[in-house]
Amino acid sequence: MLELPKLARPQGGPSPGLIAWVLLALGALLVSGCASRGGTIAYDVADFGAPDPISQTALQGDYTIAPLDKLKIEVFQVKDLSGTYEVDLTGRITMPFIGSVRAVDLTADDLASELESRFAQGYLKNPEIGVGVAESRGSVLTVEGSVKTPGVYPVIGRTTLLQAIARSGGIDEYGNPKRVAIFRQIDGQRMAAAFDITTIRTGEAPDPDVFRGDIIVVDGNNVRRAWRDTIQAFPIFQIFSPL
Repeated sequence: MLELPKLARPQGGPSPGLIAWVLLALGALLVSGCASRGGTIAYDVADFGAPDPISQTALQGDYTIAPLDKLKIEVFQVKDLSGTYEVDLTGRITMPFIGSVRAVDLTADDLASELESRFAQGYLKNPEIGVGVAESRGSVLTVEGSVKTPGVYPVIGRTTLLQAIARSGGIDEYGNPKRVAIFRQIDGQRMAAAFDITTIRTGEAPDPDVFRGDIIVVDGNNVRRAWRDTIQAFPIFQIFSPL
């Protein structure tokens, strides 16, 4: 049970001193309640593990191409044009004859249609082109809860928890930096671990890497009820506990 501050309590009726004491006590109660670790997801994770390899995580049919993705492009009956193409950091691929083509944010089918249209403009007659995602390297992670700009953000290269939160505008005024959860797919199961941002910022705890597919949830007033219930009621079985 939370103890109120040990202040000298004024005697007598509801004097200004008593009112001030009550306000101070309530303030301490609110601050302690909002900025506490709590919950049952394990903290102080030394090695919480990397997510499943991309090959074990099937992409959805509406997956949109991201920077650094590798694409398998098949141009029917034109072997010289077929092959593996990598999306550069600007979100484009470069192919013979037609040059640079925007690929980012398109589905594989959308890009195939665009390539057929480009090659049909004087290069190939009735081209038939298939596009597949051979390797997803860019992709995205999700930042939810009490941050200033919740959303989906690209993961390009090494990214840490603090960097991911910074991309979302930082923790908002109602957020609890002592209670941040990462949800991750490991060995085919959805797992979770909790982190205290205040100790990471002071160097007391390491800033963990985050990966494509991760969901980061900052506890606080703006966290959705479903996430809050998950964070608070999650049982502990191991470092990264299965959902």
